[in-house]
Amino acid sequence: MRAARLTAWRAPLEIADLPMPDAPEGGVVLRVLACGVCRSDWHVWTGADPDVSLPHVPGHEYCGEVIAVGAGVTRWRTGDRVIAPFILACGSCPDCAQGHQTICARQALPGFTHAGAFAEAIAVPFADANLTALPKNLDPALAAALGCRVITAWHALTGRAAVQAGEWVAVFGTGGVGLSAALLARGLGARVIAVDIAQEKLDHAKALGIDAVVNAAQSDPAAAIREITQGGADVAIEALGVAQTTVPALKCLRKLGRMVQVGMPAGDHTTMPIPMDAVYSGQLAVFGTRGMPSWRYPPLLDFVMSGRVDLTPLVARRIGLSQATGELAVFDGPAPPGVAVITDFAG
Repeated sequence: MRAARLTAWRAPLEIADLPMPDAPEGGVVLRVLACGVCRSDWHVWTGADPDVSLPHVPGHEYCGEVIAVGAGVTRWRTGDRVIAPFILACGSCPDCAQGHQTICARQALPGFTHAGAFAEAIAVPFADANLTALPKNLDPALAAALGCRVITAWHALTGRAAVQAGEWVAVFGTGGVGLSAALLARGLGARVIAVDIAQEKLDHAKALGIDAVVNAAQSDPAAAIREITQGGADVAIEALGVAQTTVPALKCLRKLGRMVQVGMPAGDHTTMPIPMDAVYSGQLAVFGTRGMPSWRYPPLLDFVMSGRVDLTPLVARRIGLSQATGELAVFDGPAPPGVAVITDFAG
């Protein structure tokens, strides 16, 4: 099969002909229909993720068609079109039994701990516990984004912050996960402020119906948000994983506000100073979040397919496999609006 393989940090991905994967016991092999290029893949490419060893095939937000079924799989057969969260939980441990699949100790992470979906095919373990049927009318390119950016944003909003209609939600960073959070929050009935340093991305968010935007390169974002909301946001979503956005995300909140750390702190940002006085005096709640349990897919899909939110503007670029390196390099600076999705595995 054709795959894009990382052989050295920050090096161009090698387009290689690799053996087709075998279906693991309890798992399946998918023909990849689409795979997003995500900032987390950039962390892999730069060597910032300690789970990755070389050579390695990245890619963790994907959808596909089942082409082989391993022993013990009962829910899926060849020809089924499916999507999966990027955290594949075992489905049988005590944490999984309680619905907390994202903290499963036996979890597998294609694109990180296992070969990923920058390839024509991918082996997916724990299939019965993680796969969800792909709705017939859902574009595979958009479905791929549901494997990481959209599900992460949805769980942050509904599973962690419990956003309510009418609340003010400030989203720091308008990349794939940030824009997903902003659009989903609007669909939930919240009033949304998008914060970024790239005016092009803020203009894009405003054109999609986001209530207000703040350019953090031109003003103090926390002060601006407090002025817009007349007291502070109810919820802040941090979508980059750096101190420059985490600190104002906390400072922009009204008392009893909630902040969700969505962006993955990596490299120099694994430890960062935060204004604990604001947490104390504001009696703030700070949540971490990572992915989404697979059992939360049905309500998300119902929400998307009902038309309450239009996520199609997320997919800005459909690319060939050989173009993945260029899209990874884009994350070295402010990326353009929207996300890139690999849809041509021969190109």
